Amino acid sequence: MKHLFIINPVAGGKKNRIEELKSEIETFAKTLSDPYEIYITKAPLDATRKIAEYPRDNEMLRVYACGGDGTLNECANGAANHSNIAITQYSNGTGNDFIKTFGQENLGKFRDLNALVSGTVCPLDLIDCSGRYGINIASVGIDARVGRDVHRYSGYPLIGGSTGYIVALLVNVIKGVTQKFKIKHEGKIREKVITLVCACNGRFYGGGFNPVPEALPDDGILDYLVVNGVSRFKVAQVVGKYAKGLFREYPGLIEHIRGENLEILSDKLFIVNIDGEIIETKHIYFKVAPKALNFILPAGIKNIQ
Repeated sequence: MKHLFIINPVAGGKKNRIEELKSEIETFAKTLSDPYEIYITKAPLDATRKIAEYPRDNEMLRVYACGGDGTLNECANGAANHSNIAITQYSNGTGNDFIKTFGQENLGKFRDLNALVSGTVCPLDLIDCSGRYGINIASVGIDARVGRDVHRYSGYPLIGGSTGYIVALLVNVIKGVTQKFKIKHEGKIREKVITLVCACNGRFYGGGFNPVPEALPDDGILDYLVVNGVSRFKVAQVVGKYAKGLFREYPGLIEHIRGENLEILSDKLFIVNIDGEIIETKHIYFKVAPKALNFILPAGIKNIQ
């Protein structure tokens, strides 16, 4: 068995964390009998490339994503459908949203190298987003636009953290909260004006949104929410309920779909947020990839909450 520690040098905006992380890992690695490697990514998707190049006939590789949700996403894309690769998160990012699925009380275990190295492997589903994988939640609409803009505003003086989300939300509400799409599900195409659509494999994103609290990343099904078009004055109320997982309180406005796939098309470009990573397109499909990823649960976590 080999251990690969992937360090994202800009995770959480903490560039000075590289040497600190390397020191933590090297100190711990002295207790290992297995070979290990520390790899610092050099560009977007570098982690995906590094992991995907690992030969399928080699010994088992355990990968530790030392960063946030973006780093974990890159590692998941590299490890997808590789039976001899398993990944986990050594959480050092801003949001660390995916691992909240395993219980708030267990977050500390994802900062414990001993618990991670001695953890058990379980198969999880992924979201196939037109060929790019998501491990947690993918979305289209106003919150995807907010996800694109939040880092821009968080970098301004006196703005940071949750304030960046608020500013990005306000700016995008002013720009408009709806767009016309064609939504295809189970062979049926509907043309709808929507505020947002999400595909949930995990439960948390955006620093605290929990749209479908019962979503499970190992049940072979994706949970979709389609939030119909609402006015600027209504969006805060509806999105507030959506964020808390109270979509059932708005049956006429928020539609819950459980299924394997859903497709979205538009005549205009739109933003897609995949685990915090942004793409721009006119067409996206979401499809469950059952048990496509080996994920390491830290010692002490037996199953998904």
